[in-house]
Amino acid sequence: MNIAVIFAGGSGKRMNTVARPKQFLELNGKPIIIYTLELFDNHPDIDGIVVVCIESWIPFLQKMLKKFEINKVVEVVPGGQTGQDSIYNGLSTAAKHYPKDSIVLIHDGVRPLIVEQTITDNIETAKKEGNCITCVPATETFVVKQEDGSLNIPSRDRSLIARAPQTFVLGDILEAHEEARKADKHDFIDSCTMMSYYGHQMHTIIGPMENIKITTPTDFFIFRAMVQVHENQQIFGF
Repeated sequence: MNIAVIFAGGSGKRMNTVARPKQFLELNGKPIIIYTLELFDNHPDIDGIVVVCIESWIPFLQKMLKKFEINKVVEVVPGGQTGQDSIYNGLSTAAKHYPKDSIVLIHDGVRPLIVEQTITDNIETAKKEGNCITCVPATETFVVKQEDGSLNIPSRDRSLIARAPQTFVLGDILEAHEEARKADKHDFIDSCTMMSYYGHQMHTIIGPMENIKITTPTDFFIFRAMVQVHENQQIFGF
């Protein structure tokens, strides 16, 4: 089985929105989270979806799922105190519905610009290698500050930027989360960081450069422009 856990639990403080969290901002009458969910709902290899949502916004999301005919969502669950805890809630819920050997794609609700091929590549690579991290090539130079104050500058040619989906065998990622919780660690920045910390070798694919996380107003403007480009391609063929 191939399942998606979509994280939509953030409050979006950097977006500076007052009325609603960033994942529920609308473009052409459709919330960002719905754009994201449609990609997984329409993918032929995705069997089910679990959404992690801000608890007070769950009723609104459920209305949107019905309105936009998102059919593969099996459950919407509230988030936790941290992003890591929220993902654990989603994974634990997924394990109630699907076997531990299922492939699980963990994705941000505010990354609506991936494509079907990215989902397909994640599933195929995870089945073959045990995991898959969607990346893009680094286009600028990284400067890593060491504990002693010195600087390390990795080669840009060998540097990648991790994005999402991040894909694992459900039992493997749940085991890592359980280990972290036993150690009272709740601050891993993302799933691949956690899995690497617990000794798993990560495998990668290259995804589309436009696969941005909509975090700031500038990101939203880019998203709006990309949606317009896609609509023009469908209407005019370019």
